[in-house]
Amino acid sequence: MTPTPFAIIGGGWRAEFYLRIAQAMPERLSLVGMVVRDAAKGQVLEQRFGLPTYRTLSELLTAQYAAPPAFVVTCVSWDANPGCMAEVVARGLPVLSETPPARSVQGLREVWSLVAGGADVQVAEQYIYQPHHAARLALVRMGLLGRVSQAQVSAAHGYHGLSLLRHLLGVSYEPVTIQARKFVSPLVAGPNRDGPPQEERLADSSQQIAWLDYGDKLGVFDFCGDQYFSWVRGQRLLVRGERGEIIDQTARYLLDYRTPVELSLVRSSAGPNGNLEGHHLKGILAGERWLYENPTAPARLSDDEIALGTVLLLMADHVTGEGEPPYPLALACQDHYLNILVEQAIATGERVSSEPQPWQG
Repeated sequence: MTPTPFAIIGGGWRAEFYLRIAQAMPERLSLVGMVVRDAAKGQVLEQRFGLPTYRTLSELLTAQYAAPPAFVVTCVSWDANPGCMAEVVARGLPVLSETPPARSVQGLREVWSLVAGGADVQVAEQYIYQPHHAARLALVRMGLLGRVSQAQVSAAHGYHGLSLLRHLLGVSYEPVTIQARKFVSPLVAGPNRDGPPQEERLADSSQQIAWLDYGDKLGVFDFCGDQYFSWVRGQRLLVRGERGEIIDQTARYLLDYRTPVELSLVRSSAGPNGNLEGHHLKGILAGERWLYENPTAPARLSDDEIALGTVLLLMADHVTGEGEPPYPLALACQDHYLNILVEQAIATGERVSSEPQPWQG
């Protein structure tokens, strides 16, 4: 198997996820270099990860490689991302953009014009590929719940959580009316990107709650930022259909009108209890059926890295003509557009309604 070469623009906290994933799957992905504007930061990354960094995209693309990058990941700030994407597209290369692709609705429209002009732009929206969410989506798509009418997601912020809601409900660009509010409450501060807490202190925990009314379907978005790291603020998810529901790791549905079935979604991993296969997630089972099988195995990765690694593998297959796009720009634009509407509903205290946008086709 020949690894697919790719490059990254950006050298921040999120960019390091791509570095770890590439190092964990060298037989499938080859990170040939990074564009890091700050020379000192680039030097640190070179020493830590053993790969070259460059100050500009031109420098990276004119360097000598065994194989040039087949696509470029743009992993920079919201405001810088549209310009970076346009620069890559101008070089004739496919783009995999970090989320969201632009900050504002106007910015989304401008980025969409790249695709309208023929560019290949995908987005690294990974949450539908996280193992537990992918397993739930698989169960929904099997039809065991019947037609889904409601989803409640408290698992990810903004556009990520709204992407999950859309996929669980089976909606894309349909008109929607949104109500939302913010609630602030005290919470003992927990770990963050810098590590565990060093002392006990109270902090404000800001929670967003939004109701997305699609007419015959309801999405409930509920998230506070502490949930990503907190030891005492967990994730919750509910999907309801006419024949059953999923609550977190349990699915209940009717085999027929007299026969209820209950299934637990069970993780299967290599490594525990003396197992010598390594240490990685194999997949998720419901009874005797695999709902999800880990495409990055046997790489040793966290669930979020598995999801992002899945996006990278799908992108590699896509650009080599062997697979479908991982997450088209149009869907990512819709996710962030809904997020902008939620923020607007919170700010005004009023209901807001979506309007047709150019990426909706």
